[in-house]
Formats: sequence, structure tokens, C-alpha cells
Amino acid sequence: MNRQTRITTVLTQALGPLHLEVVDESHLHAVPVGAQSHFKVLVVSEQFADHGLVMRHRVVNRLLRDEFDHGLHALALHTWTPREWFEKGGTAPESPPCQGGSHAD
Repeated sequence: MNRQTRITTVLTQALGPLHLEVVDESHLHAVPVGAQSHFKVLVVSEQFADHGLVMRHRVVNRLLRDEFDHGLHALALHTWTPREWFEKGGTAPESPPCQGGSHAD
């Protein structure tokens, strides 16, 4: 099972999201081909309703601790309630360009 699938499985089981996107953005960074090290995650869950942004990110980071221990380097996190998701038009923002260089440079 690849990292993207494992992340999807863990977040789905733990958060029961209304919507989940897990996008491998490793190719936008200066990492070896197939690194699976940089991901954008949009997770829409009612479980975030009682948490501020920092706590939401901590929840996701804790859930993915094993992935961080085995090569995951970075997550661009968008952790929204269903209400926030609909208010934002149902789309995730684009990730900023890598500050450390990329293969596209």
C-alpha cells in the first residue's frame, strides 16, 4: 500500500470525513522521484467543530505520526468543518511553491 492510500485510510477511519483529498505534491519539491514525502490534505469533518486550527492540525499530525516516522516530510493541511467547507465554495487552495527549490526550476 502506498503512502497516499495509507493516509487516506487512517484519516477516513479516524475522522469520518464528509470530504477528503490527499494529493501527493512531492514532484513539486527537490526530492527523488517517487519519494511520497510532501502531501496536501483537505479533510472536512464535523469532528473539527470544537477545535481551533492548531488543535485540528495536531489531531491530523498525531494520526499520521507513523508516516512521519517513515519518510513523510511535510503536509499542507486544510482542516475544515462542513460549514467552513461550504462557505469556502468546496475547493481547497493551491499550495504555495516550494521555498527550497523544485524540479521545475
